[in-house]
Amino acid sequence: MSKNLLLLSNSTLKGEPYFSWPLPYFEAFVRKHSISDIAFVPYAAVTFSFEEYTRIFSEAIEGLGLKVHNVAEDQEALSSASAIAVGGGNTFALLKRCYESGAIETIQKRVNGGTPYSGWSAGANLSCPMLCTTNDMPIVEPPSFNALNLVPFQINPHYTDRTLDGHGGESRDTRIKEYLAMNQDMYVAGIPEGALIELENGAIDYKGKGTLKVFKYGQETQLFQPGDNVSMLLNK
Repeated sequence: MSKNLLLLSNSTLKGEPYFSWPLPYFEAFVRKHSISDIAFVPYAAVTFSFEEYTRIFSEAIEGLGLKVHNVAEDQEALSSASAIAVGGGNTFALLKRCYESGAIETIQKRVNGGTPYSGWSAGANLSCPMLCTTNDMPIVEPPSFNALNLVPFQINPHYTDRTLDGHGGESRDTRIKEYLAMNQDMYVAGIPEGALIELENGAIDYKGKGTLKVFKYGQETQLFQPGDNVSMLLNK
């Protein structure tokens, strides 16, 4: 059965309400797959509670008429809800908590069986084979770097090629190239803020705004614009 994934770089653009820019895409995803309720995974939250995170997300999509289950309080929802959504935050905390709760196996089984999955920022990272291309600090240690492996490529959310004048640290491009030097068979999709990729029926489309950059060891970086098909990410 084909997978149905909506993977967002971020949830909120500066100066806009929470989940404002992705809401039209999320609504289309909901309608397309006849989603009636969502198991929301709030485990990436660190400086605020899971309950608060679930409330914020629920209010942001209130107009869609969906029931939102807080997986931290209702683990069974992962097995029964018609879709799964994973919020952003700290990827290391998210992955550690998913292992500790057993959510990893349940999410993998359901999404591989066709249950729609949406994730943003850390939630998009979680869909990858490993969390190696996250931007986050390792504030906790997961039992493994292995993530959900729902897609065969890596994502770098919040991607930017900007650098700060006078700053001596590595750029995002440099960090990605370091990853590829050690993982030469992988693609990395650098998704800018305000953009997403959608996987459906074995094809991937790029949507939103800005330029998607696809990195591969030994190859020229490929550039894609909204509306482009990027199914080559599925090829290894």
